[in-house]
Amino acid sequence: MSYVTVLGNGHLLTSWEDPSVVPSGAVAWIGDRIVTIGSEAQVLAAHPDARRLDAHGGLILPGLVNLHHHFYSALARGLDPRIEMRDFPEILDRLWWRLDRALDRDTIGLSARLSAAECVRWGCTTVFDHHASPSSIDGSLDLLAAALSEAGISGILCYEVSDRNGPDGAARGIEENLRFLADRTEDPRIRAVVGLHASFTLSDETLASVAERRPPGSGVHIHVAEHPIDDVFSRETFGATPIQRLERFGMLDDRALLAHAIHVVDADYDLAAAAGATLIHNPESNANNAVGRMDIPRAAGRGCAIGLGTDGMSSDVLRTVRSAFLGLRGGSGDPTLGFDVLPGLLATNARVAGRFLDEPLLGQLAPGAPADVIAVDSAPPTTIDAENWFGHLAYGASDFRVRHTVARGRVLLEDFTHAAADPAALAARARNLAPALWKRFHELGWNTPYLGPSAVAGEESAR
Repeated sequence: MSYVTVLGNGHLLTSWEDPSVVPSGAVAWIGDRIVTIGSEAQVLAAHPDARRLDAHGGLILPGLVNLHHHFYSALARGLDPRIEMRDFPEILDRLWWRLDRALDRDTIGLSARLSAAECVRWGCTTVFDHHASPSSIDGSLDLLAAALSEAGISGILCYEVSDRNGPDGAARGIEENLRFLADRTEDPRIRAVVGLHASFTLSDETLASVAERRPPGSGVHIHVAEHPIDDVFSRETFGATPIQRLERFGMLDDRALLAHAIHVVDADYDLAAAAGATLIHNPESNANNAVGRMDIPRAAGRGCAIGLGTDGMSSDVLRTVRSAFLGLRGGSGDPTLGFDVLPGLLATNARVAGRFLDEPLLGQLAPGAPADVIAVDSAPPTTIDAENWFGHLAYGASDFRVRHTVARGRVLLEDFTHAAADPAALAARARNLAPALWKRFHELGWNTPYLGPSAVAGEESAR
């Protein structure tokens, strides 16, 4: 028998899009659905026997959504590549493409479990992950799904199809996506899209195969123009920009997820906007790799939908909000920017997640919405309302811990303590597995420089 739970004694933000703020607010849920919101007095009067969670005067918010993550990066912390990396293509080739080839089933699953626990810690209840493990492709998405189910959060998963590991690797990546898509069509919590790496590692033949075989409306998740190499190589080799290639193969639509979109011309922003595609800003990763940053005001001004991701740097979406805000101001030299366009990123995240999960009320604290709720331990020192809530997030809440995380009505983090995961035990297991992973990593070669699908034959000799 389901019972009512109430999270109260906080400042409640009703949604990420056109929100209202309820001081001394509360939200009640039964099972996986919200049943009541309002003042704490009203909610408790309606549910006098409810179990209670206390926000301690902090912020009660809809569960956060991360539109672009890489779980497989979790065991890279502290890893020394033992080779100079002078630019982003070399970072890919000498670090990430060696690490993903070194992954096995144990380290894939553990990386996902570590990342899912971090999502819970930072109040992320829905995450889009972009996975790669060329030496262990078959069934890899099931390992990620199992980690998400164990953690209690929702996800949209994909395998990163690429020609960089040869035609067999590309074909097996396509099969893994199609298999997982078919298996998860009706799953209420874990769904799939087709994953693609980036235009400069995808041949026309591979894109044509994906376009022909993917189910209608399934969507694609791809890196777009993260570095100039993607744009330059695509133009020189295929006579089209990365976004134009997606349109050419019929994959630019309202379920296309375009991560980064930094080195993009206005005409491509116009194509993305007309198709209803979503651009995904990843400010911390972009700064770390020194690849530039998306021109959010320009993209938004041309009608693009823009969301937010962490790109494997962390699972902390609120900190990423602050990074986006400061990066926009610092990078543009204009201290007046941010409040007009950045609040919409969180709304886009929720809207896109709701579209893929068939949950139109996801991202709202409203009766009938999924009970995805968090409490951030940031008691506002000044008035918070519908006009200034984003300032409280950017200047305040992003510095504070999440006290409670609730996903589909299940309390996953209560008073800063995990209810489902044991982060210390996961970290201990990771310290046991990482040395063998790192050993495999260092035994792998690399190809310098990577020049797109035509270089695969040369890369095979470098391994």
